[in-house]
Amino acid sequence: MRQLIVRRLLQTIPMLFFVSIACFAMIKFAPGDPVLSFVTPNMHAEDIERIRHNLGLDKPAYIQYFLWIKEALSGNLGYSLVNHQPVLDQILDRLPATAGLMGASIGLAVLLAIPLGLLAGANRNRWIDKLINLFSYVGISIPLFWLAILLIYFFSIKLSWLPSMGMRTIGVESALDVLKHGIMPCIVLAFGFLAIYVRYIRSSTIGQLKEDYVQIQYAFGSSKRVVLFRHVMKHVLLPVITLLGMSMGELVAGAIVTETVFSWPGIGSLGMTAVRGMDYPVIMGITLFSSVMLIFGNLAADILYGIADPRIQTKR
Repeated sequence: MRQLIVRRLLQTIPMLFFVSIACFAMIKFAPGDPVLSFVTPNMHAEDIERIRHNLGLDKPAYIQYFLWIKEALSGNLGYSLVNHQPVLDQILDRLPATAGLMGASIGLAVLLAIPLGLLAGANRNRWIDKLINLFSYVGISIPLFWLAILLIYFFSIKLSWLPSMGMRTIGVESALDVLKHGIMPCIVLAFGFLAIYVRYIRSSTIGQLKEDYVQIQYAFGSSKRVVLFRHVMKHVLLPVITLLGMSMGELVAGAIVTETVFSWPGIGSLGMTAVRGMDYPVIMGITLFSSVMLIFGNLAADILYGIADPRIQTKR
């Protein structure tokens, strides 16, 4: 296991290097000029060039990249052009809100998908399988922002059961208040992943039920429920781990949409605000930080896969 972890960590180094180049190139080719954020109507051309020089934007692109990556490796992602606050501090301030939302959503999706997928696979082509399949197709098809608006309309406007925006009620400091604010964002973000996971678990369950060990368990007198939840589920969890790593990109993208609709104070809403304000250092910092999250999310999935099935370690 130690060799697997070391090998995977070494493989992330060139990947992070290319990600940093992509992040930097994306900002360099983006329309607009960061210097314009500092320009006033009465400013002379010499003053504008002085600002450009102080920001290091008058240097060749490759020098700008190496200066930026040098600062980034030391933990300095620059300063926001809008509020002049350190980019890394803003990201770290928003990280707990995003991590909590993503963790709760993916946990909810997995906890619901395992029994639903097993149930659908064990009752193939029956009414309950068709009902769960219908739910999965709906979950895959519905856009997140539309589902979010629908939930806000019913549960916030019509029924007044849940708050429609933010993470806390002003003046209220309680875990229950945070929980109430997080219910709808968590449901929206988990909904699409739940549908995908159910489909994969159903397919894996159907395949496992044809294996010899299932027939042996039935021959020993095990009930269908015992076979399903004690034996089949162990083998079904392996593709779920793979799916967790593969879905990290969609999870980050979904968090951006969800946080924007619900005004959730996370990294996603910070990124959308930066895009609207053309705050290039914040955009670049969030893009790099999100890429690092994706890479290490896939690394964690690989490690969990090796723990769940020790045979994988010998093959790799």
